[in-house]
Amino acid sequence: MKANRIVIGAGVVLAVGLGAFWTGMLVGQAKKANTRIYELRTYTTLPGRLPALNKRFADHTMKLFEKHGMTNEMYWIPTDDARKDTTLIYVISHPSQEAAEKNWNAFRADPDWIKIRDASEADGKILAKPPERVFMRLTDYSPGK
Repeated sequence: MKANRIVIGAGVVLAVGLGAFWTGMLVGQAKKANTRIYELRTYTTLPGRLPALNKRFADHTMKLFEKHGMTNEMYWIPTDDARKDTTLIYVISHPSQEAAEKNWNAFRADPDWIKIRDASEADGKILAKPPERVFMRLTDYSPGK
């Protein structure tokens, strides 16, 4: 009888311990989610240069983003006639706003990025204007939270 109580007691202790662990994990994840910053970027290319931009992203830029602490989230090409041949829209994320600035500064100074950028523009500039950017935070009711 005493052995059964020890087993039951150990099971309760294990269940309570696991419950506390998962509660701590969920609280930790919620805190992380509250500081994570999403960055929406829109690139407009010169006519005929979207394929060069897509190649640069697919072959190099996304890897360099990861190297510098940025998380690739999603990439899109608009479907409307006005933008489908000249526009890339994407979302990346950073652990915080401060990290975003640090990540971008490191990315822009990276010799690999400078080399890749210059090589991809050897036959002409790609962008028609500077990228547009919007920093965003998830709402409390967002399904992504």
